[in-house]
Amino acid sequence: MPEVMKTLLLNPPSFENFDGGASSRWPATREIESYWYPVWLTYPAGMIPGSRLLDASPAKVNWQQTVEICKDYEFLVLFTSTVGFTSDVKLIRKIKEANPSLKIAFVGPHGHIKPDETLNASEDIDFVTRGEFDHSVVEYAHGKPLGEILSISYRKDGKIVHNAERPQLHTAELDALPFATDIYKRDLKIENYTVPFLLHPFVSFYTTRGCPALCTFCMWPQTISGHAWRVRSTENVAREVKQAIEYFPQMKEIFFDDDTFNIRKDRVLELCTKFKPLKFRWSSTARVHSDYETLKGMADAGARLFIVGFESGDAQILKNIKKGATVEMARTFMKNCRKVGIRVHGDFIIGLPGETRETIQKTIDFAKELDCETIQVSLAHAMPGTELHESMAKQGFLKVEALADSGGHQLPHIEYPHLSKPEMMAGVNRFYDEYYFRPRVVWRIVREALWDSSERKRLYHEAVDFLKLRSERWKWVREGGDTEKPMIAVPGTSSASGND
Repeated sequence: MPEVMKTLLLNPPSFENFDGGASSRWPATREIESYWYPVWLTYPAGMIPGSRLLDASPAKVNWQQTVEICKDYEFLVLFTSTVGFTSDVKLIRKIKEANPSLKIAFVGPHGHIKPDETLNASEDIDFVTRGEFDHSVVEYAHGKPLGEILSISYRKDGKIVHNAERPQLHTAELDALPFATDIYKRDLKIENYTVPFLLHPFVSFYTTRGCPALCTFCMWPQTISGHAWRVRSTENVAREVKQAIEYFPQMKEIFFDDDTFNIRKDRVLELCTKFKPLKFRWSSTARVHSDYETLKGMADAGARLFIVGFESGDAQILKNIKKGATVEMARTFMKNCRKVGIRVHGDFIIGLPGETRETIQKTIDFAKELDCETIQVSLAHAMPGTELHESMAKQGFLKVEALADSGGHQLPHIEYPHLSKPEMMAGVNRFYDEYYFRPRVVWRIVREALWDSSERKRLYHEAVDFLKLRSERWKWVREGGDTEKPMIAVPGTSSASGND
């Protein structure tokens, strides 16, 4: 084995236009094409000399091209997802046929949740990582034996071995990691990354890991990052911001993609003190807990937009999912955001535990009352490894174990005795229609594009994609949700009802 193995870190082309890997909290092929940065892969990429990070989907690199690229490497680190896993296993078979000596590690939440099933799915996988994998794959690339690497699972003498857990990284260790932006500069093209509600081009990275919130549906804190909230020092974050500004003069904003950026007031305000002299625009995730003083400090330091998971307008549903927030807190938060001039992109979910026809309408009305700049409405998805998945399976509400069709698009897979999948899909469609087809909202969107040709072009393509999807969804509802489409099953699971 060489001193350092020639390593490729791959966010794979599981499906065309698939955003399923190393930062996507909801792995899927998007209805409106968009991609998040593969942040998790950047850290080991920065610690392995001569490595390359290939983010296949946004780079428009297909299966055949990926196989060709892999011929030149000795070690492949592939970030898999539950939705893309079956496709990824097929891909590595082709890769191994072309490069039989290649060593392969699967990283990400899926292997963390199901290490045995992941290894048993393919002899081509040499090991699987559990939890944070920054140092695990780096140690292997530098020649450390599998038996000495923490938080991995692998085969030995026909049996699967699970090594001891690796302690999570805290401030000193997080500060010692390479900057994600170094790898963006080396291996990626930032213009390939677009999210409809963020300015283009943007750059995103993390300032923390983990989330103390207990939301039952959220995948990252319940899998690889955990609930322990661990921070980079504010000095370290400010240095990466300065570097990003220098590296990418074309960048229009930075997005802080933490699970929860604003969880602690004193840290947020300390960051803002360091951000203000840099005079840059930024956006972030946020919970509705921040008070007016915090929001004013953020606005003064260049904050433009927050992504906020409101989820539902029904108080009981918020309790059912352990959201740790109330509708009144949401109202106050939105009121204060308007006062300080920060926009909000609101996320809502249809089909959470306790959902009824009445609560769907209640949430639609609540969203219109909040009047966020933009919204996203999703069907509830119980990702394996989450408390929601466990409870839905136990109660027999996972009527379909498929999470996606053969193109990677999400499918409804939760159904209640009083609320069918077609009814919930119709609720999503009605939500979008009632929200966006209001005159003032239409004008708000069009007004943004009037003075910006790039925004006009983007808006046109997004509108075409959205209207196409809207038509397909209504057709699916009219046909009772029984449209025949090949589906991707959740590997390693059986029928939730136990009757099949």
